[in-house]
Formats: sequence, structure tokens, C-alpha cells
Amino acid sequence: MRIEDGVSGSRKHLVFAYYVSGHGFGHATRVVEVVRHLIVAGHDVHVVTGAPDFVFTTEIQSPRLFLRKLVLDCGAVQADALTVDPVASLEKYSETVVARASILATEVEWLNSIKADLVITDVVAVACRAAADAGIRSVCVGNFSWDFIYSEYVATAGYHHKSIISQIAEDYSHCELLIRLPGYSPMPAFRDVIDVPLVVRRLHKSRKEVRSEMGISEDVKLVILNFGGQPAGWKLKEEYLPPGWLCLVCGAFEHELPPNFIKLPKDAYTPDVMAASDCMIGKIGYGTVSEALAYKLPVVYIRRDNFNEEPFLRNMLEYYRGGVEMIKRDLFEGHWRPYLERATSLKPNYDGGVNGGQVAARILQDAADGKNYASDKLSGAQRLRDGYQLQRVHEGDTNIPEWYVRAEFELGLRTGSHSVDNNGSSLCESC
Repeated sequence: MRIEDGVSGSRKHLVFAYYVSGHGFGHATRVVEVVRHLIVAGHDVHVVTGAPDFVFTTEIQSPRLFLRKLVLDCGAVQADALTVDPVASLEKYSETVVARASILATEVEWLNSIKADLVITDVVAVACRAAADAGIRSVCVGNFSWDFIYSEYVATAGYHHKSIISQIAEDYSHCELLIRLPGYSPMPAFRDVIDVPLVVRRLHKSRKEVRSEMGISEDVKLVILNFGGQPAGWKLKEEYLPPGWLCLVCGAFEHELPPNFIKLPKDAYTPDVMAASDCMIGKIGYGTVSEALAYKLPVVYIRRDNFNEEPFLRNMLEYYRGGVEMIKRDLFEGHWRPYLERATSLKPNYDGGVNGGQVAARILQDAADGKNYASDKLSGAQRLRDGYQLQRVHEGDTNIPEWYVRAEFELGLRTGSHSVDNNGSSLCESC
């Protein structure tokens, strides 16, 4: 039997527990699309998240969606919208999981109480260990893992934090499978991998409908300014925009805005706004890059310090002619015009799949139904060896940071990786 959006119906009702990282909204927004397909297929999904309810309920109105407010990781602590604090990030993570035994006991009890068939995590490490303790299989969905992100921070924060990386990797090693998203960084703690297309939210309205509702004519050039939920400390000025331009402002801009800048409500549905715009100015994250590529929106990006997911997403954005880099000084001083003109001259050419949510949901349903994806595997900490075991990346795929390359080791074991096409079938296996 086939059901809406192409996920085959399972012969039984399934219960999923889906843990979402506390770092920003990007994890939550992509989880929404996977959850939507699982619910359409007739299953219950319990989402463990710190994100506001509207992130989920705007797109999903169903009694099968259950939201539980809890954060079991802290992500990267940001001093402002563009600066990550490595020391504070590691210290905050230690504080978050200091009561590890209690956390695990609580999660095991909760997972058993909801009779979960599968634990999914994006990319909360301790959830994998909790699932193992509860005797439940787990699958990770993501484009990076926190052992890789935090590994760079150890050099700054001090090697006494090194045990954090090993513990995170060890937790991930209890996960049966990684569903890997495009623009991925090395994720060495996972052995079994399936690649899927971009996970993006669907459009609700056309470009014309959005502009009409906002009272913006087609001859007006529209740029989105989006730096996430972190406070942006700089003041915007009218002269930052060329004549004939308007800017839609997302996020935590607290200063009074000039007349050619429009503040969007917190619950504005970003994909529709993106599709109605001519370009975007912001930082690089998975949600921004994936939806910008899907909807052919050029991005003027500013690099973030100390967040090493970014180079891999930046490579993908530039490969598909979707990105223009702006230096920070020009952002703060309002020298926007040349970047906006360059961005609007681009023709983003991403032509890959954008149904990763559907494909991931099908894999997750199969896993919960009993399909086995696991191979024999060593623990995450052992694969990391000294905290830095590098999963082999095919030559030419991307640039591996020098700090990570220096400690590469080979275990002499096969690392399976499957690619899944838009219909969800396995295309190849490589080592």
C-alpha cells in the first residue's frame, strides 16, 4: 500500500522517540520534515526538544505528535551571532550532562513508558546510550556530530576536556546507523552510513502570494537578513540598502529598524519568505544552505568563528553557485551593495533531490520494523583512537581541516556507506 508523500505504510503502528539538539533552530526545522512523513504514515512521534512549539505545530497539526521540553546537549555556545566560544561550549556541555547517571535512568524509564520502537537523534549523543540501556535500537540523522565539532575546541580550551570527545563518540557508537545529510563533515564515531538527499521543508505559498500578502510589488528587490536566534548587537541603517531594495529581518534584532527594513514575526514560515526573495544575508547553517539551494536563493554569507561544520556546507553552497562571501567589516559598516548585486547575478544550479525527509522516514520506519543495518563495529572511542579517528572521505569530496587530518589513523576495517536515491533504494556500497 502507498500513502501520501510516498512512505510505504507499515503493517503495524510504531512509536518513535526523536531527540533534537539544543543548538539553534536548524536541527528542529529539519526534524519537522522527517517527523511529518512518519506521522503521515500513521505512527506516533515523541519529540524531545527545547525549540518553541510553533516550529513543529506550524507544519504538523496531529494528535500523533507529542512534544517534550528537554535539552540534553548545549551545542555551541555563541558570544554573538557570529562568534562561538570554544571554552564556554565545552564547559556548558559538561554542566548539561554532569548528572549523567540520573539522565540515563530518567530517559530509560521514559522510553519504556512510551513503548518506543526506535530512538532517533539529531544529533544528541547521550540519547544513543539511553536507547542502548533501554534495549531499543537507535538511528542518528545529521550532517555533523559533536565529537567532530568539539575536537577543535580542545586545542583552545585545554586537553583536560579531551574526555568529553571520547564520551560523546562512545555514546554515538551505540547508534546502529547514521542517516547522513548532504554537506556533511567527517563523523568518525559512526560505522554504518546511508546518504540521503537534502531535507527541506515544503512551500505553502507561491512567491506571488507571499509578496501580495506583504504588500511588496514584483519590481522591488527583496533580501532576507537572517542570523538565527542569537542577539545581533549592530544597528541597521537605511543607507545599507541600494534604492529599490527592502530587507526582511529575522531573529533577535532589538534596535529600531529604518523604513526599508521590515521585522518578520518570530513564527514566520521561512521557506515561503525565502522563495519570495531575491537573496539572503546571513551565516551558514544546514537549514539555510539546504533550503536556499532547494529554492534557488543566492546567499551572501559571513563566516562564523570556531564552528567547523561551516566549511563543508560552504563548499556545497559554492559548488552549486549559490554563495557570495561578505567580510564582517562590510557587514557592520553597511557596504552591502556590491554583494547584493553579485548575489542577484548568480544562477544557483542545485539539481539534486530535496525529498530527504521522505527518504529518511522510510529508512527509519524500516529500522523500527526490524530491518537490520548494523555491521560488526568497534566502540566510538576506540575508532577515534586518541580522540581523532578520521572516517575516510573520498579524495576531492571536501577539504578536511588540518587540525583533524594530523591525527588520522586507519583501523584496517571496512566502513560501509550506502547511497539512497530519491526513491529510497540502495544504489551502492563502498568502503
